[in-house]
Amino acid sequence: MTPHRSPCLALMLLAVFAALGLAACSPAPADSFSGYVEGDLVFIGPTEAGRVSALAVEEGSVVKPGDVVARVEDDLQTADRDGAAAQQKEAEARLANARSPLQRPEEIAVLQASEHRATAALDQSRLDLERQKALVPKGASSQANLDAAQHQYDQNQAALDEARKRIAAAGIAARTQDIEAAEQAVSAARANLAAAQVRLDRRTLKAPTDGPVQTVYYRVGELVPEGRPVVSILPPGLMKVRFFVPEAVLPKVALGGRVTVTCDGCPTTTAKVFFISAQAEYTPPVIYSREERSKLVYLVEARPDDPAKARPGQPVNVALGATP
Repeated sequence: MTPHRSPCLALMLLAVFAALGLAACSPAPADSFSGYVEGDLVFIGPTEAGRVSALAVEEGSVVKPGDVVARVEDDLQTADRDGAAAQQKEAEARLANARSPLQRPEEIAVLQASEHRATAALDQSRLDLERQKALVPKGASSQANLDAAQHQYDQNQAALDEARKRIAAAGIAARTQDIEAAEQAVSAARANLAAAQVRLDRRTLKAPTDGPVQTVYYRVGELVPEGRPVVSILPPGLMKVRFFVPEAVLPKVALGGRVTVTCDGCPTTTAKVFFISAQAEYTPPVIYSREERSKLVYLVEARPDDPAKARPGQPVNVALGATP
């Protein structure tokens, strides 16, 4: 026997199912979008290759501008600095000699010593240039190193030519010309010493800004190639929220506009829009959903008002307009 069902009960069940169906089909808020937090890292590394001799930080360390984060071996740079200092003293001695009563034999002896030194430097730079010419085609060295070797060779050749001309003209050069040349040599030596000191100072890596150390790429004893960072820092001011909006909503977004940023388990914060892409793109995989999978959207970036509430890689929801 089939049980009897009340018409009122049937109507109530239909109403419940209809409400559930409408709830399942109801779209997400039109002005709320998925996004994520990203940080622009500051990379700190040597301008010349070398081994890490000391590491003063670890991942998670908080640094301030000027803090030492690492040191790279500086034996060569120290030798260059000492050599430049010696050349400056020599140039200053020549200048003092040029300003003193004329001693032609001693002066010529000094010029001859300069010729010997210039000849030795030219021979060394010739060997370096030939070695670079052999290494570059094999990919074992860079074009920059070859250019530097060629430049050094040309400089040494010019220095040797200058020394020989000075010897030839020693008997006829005017006294004022000798003094002017010595003064220029002193200026050049001082500039070389300053440059050598800068190269030496750069072997001590210092933080240019404040923030936590995100990654340590090389440890003590490891060789750091030219142009590679030893550590990276994430300054609070370089945190940003990236989200994507469809073309229909794009007119509602403006540079300088405010948005509200929320995420699971973190406090709500606000951000200011500072970038809107001029080109559309497909929704990135990081925020794929069934509804957004094939949409063309525009990238928008906003700077959080409170960077401390943001974490790189953190998924967030972004709503247009700031919460009062």
